[in-house]
Parts: sequence; structure tokens; C-alpha cells
Amino acid sequence: MPKEPRENVSLAPFTTLGVGGPARFYTRADDASSLASALEWAERRSLPVLVLGGGSNLVLSDDGFPGLAVHLAMRGVAARPAIDGMDVTAAAGEQWDALVAFAADKGWAGIECLSGIPGLVGATPIQNVGAYGQDVSETIVAVEAMDVRSRARVVFDKEACRFAYRVSRFKSDDRGRYVVIGVTFRLRPGGPPAVKYAELSRYFAEKGVASPTLPETRQAVLEVRRRKSMVLDPADPNARSVGSFFMNPVIAEGEFDILAARLVAGGIAASGDDIPHYPGGAGRVKLSAAWLIERAGFHRGYQKGPAGLSEKHTLAIINRGGATAADVVALAREVRDGVRDRFGISLHPEPVFVGIGLD
Repeated sequence: MPKEPRENVSLAPFTTLGVGGPARFYTRADDASSLASALEWAERRSLPVLVLGGGSNLVLSDDGFPGLAVHLAMRGVAARPAIDGMDVTAAAGEQWDALVAFAADKGWAGIECLSGIPGLVGATPIQNVGAYGQDVSETIVAVEAMDVRSRARVVFDKEACRFAYRVSRFKSDDRGRYVVIGVTFRLRPGGPPAVKYAELSRYFAEKGVASPTLPETRQAVLEVRRRKSMVLDPADPNARSVGSFFMNPVIAEGEFDILAARLVAGGIAASGDDIPHYPGGAGRVKLSAAWLIERAGFHRGYQKGPAGLSEKHTLAIINRGGATAADVVALAREVRDGVRDRFGISLHPEPVFVGIGLD
């Protein structure tokens, strides 16, 4: 390791939510070698390790982290032609949105609708990042990772990553075992943009654009996200969040039919079609968490002390200024329990919790 880790470093500035206490030790990993050295340093001292990326999906305890926080900073992007596309490999420390912009400018389709999502490339396969009709699992062909214990470098193909809705092996069964150090995406040169989401379709219809380009699609996504304060902006207090705090729940079709009948009978919806829902695959239906939150009585701008819901989007829990992790979690519990009590549906959080949780 080039430098000895620093002690008692505040981690809140490394997160988009801006909450959390200090790390007992902190260091940066600029390449795989320094990452391995950091992991070995922590192991010799029997310290837990927290891997930091862009901090856009992290809720950290106010007590901080009792071990070594390792900030991934490895950089580099390389592209090479493949039989059915262009393989683009990016190091874990690359800014995700910069990679999306690079691909769109090159005319390589596959990730354009994931524009404006904060954070680093290394985080994208962990929770199978997705938005506006695209998921990274659609284009990922390989994930290179380092085994925390052995420091061996391992490459997983798409199937081995075990992707599902907002999850992968790195977030579930093997959580904490591997550190993602690089990701390879297979993009489609000259491919059309994926304008599948209703909001994007309406945006282009209003603009009179029948066949948008990849850069135009990227700008449309950015504009739609900006309207919801889902693009990082230091001047926008509604952007001090982890993005969508809760995942859209997925239920069986039969459960949806029962829910729809109950909501129609209760006058909450005129028909099942009035309840936002989408195909969830294998006889399942995906619901809108934002719609459920609003109908459970939590309006945009709802406040609970220094934490609150965004004034632009009920899915975002924001730090209104001076909030602690405990404040954020208290509001998240209130929203989760309110939806469960109103609809009998459990909302599950998207961010990673360290030293704190909803239960």
C-alpha cells in the first residue's frame, strides 16, 4: 500500500445522502495491487472492510465504520470489436455517467437510458442498476472481481453473476466476498435507442421527434431525471439522496387481481388499469412504489424532522440539512410500514445499509 491508512476519516462527504460517522481507517485503491494491499492490511489486523464507490447507494450508521474503508479509484476504459457488437471494459472507479456519455457519443447502444445515474462503474453490476426500461445485466458480458480473502482475481460471465431485479450474487449470496474491479459491456454500434418507457415516449412526442438518436435519448433521460431531482446537483436540496430508496414491488398476477379489486371497491382506483403496473416476468406484476407511497398518505415534500421525501418524487428520501442516518431510517420505516398497513405490500430498500437497518 503506497500510504498508511488515515485514521478517523468522516465518511458522510463520500456519500450522496451526506450521513454517517467516521471510518476508523481510510485509504484509496488506485489499482488492483493497492486494493490487494489494503485488504491484506485489514486482514492482518482482523478489521472489517467497507468498499466505497460513489456513495450514491449507501446509508451508513452514525457510529461510522469500525474497520478500514477502501475508496475505489482505479481508472481506465478500453473498447474492442466483438462478433456481435463492441466490448467496452471500464475500471470500477470510472464515473458511470461519463461512460454512458462516451457510449452515446460513439453511437454504441445499450446503456443510453441509464444516463444521469450517479456513482461508479463498479457498483452497477452489484445491484443490477436499471432505469427507464434498461438494466445493466442486458449488456454485461463479464465482471472482474477480487476475492477479499485470497486476493485472487476472478472473472464472472453474465450467467455466473446471477442477475435478477436490482440484485446479483454480489449483493446477495456473495455479499462482501468480492470487490468488483472492472466490468465489460457489449454494446451495439449503430443500434437504436431503447425508448420503451412511457415518460420518454411522451417527451419525444412533445418534441415532435419520431426517431431520436442515442445522444438525444441520453439528453431526454437527463431532462426527465432532472425534473425529479434525480441528477446530482449541489444547488438542489432534493438531490441529496440515494435516488430511489425503495424498489418497485413485484407480486403474483393473482395477488394483483385481488389488490385491484380491493382498491376499486374502496374508491382508490376506478379500475385495475388506473393502478400503475408493468409485466414482472413469469406470471408476475411490477407495481409502482411511488404510487403506493403517495396513496398511503405520504405526499411529495413530506417531512420528519431533518429528513423528508423529495418535493419532486416520493421515492427519494432526502437529507434536508443536518439529518442523521437515524433520521433517514426513521422516515423510511414510517413509509414502509404505512404502505404495508394500507395495502398489505412490503417495500424493500434499494440502498446498502452499513451498521444500521430498517428492522
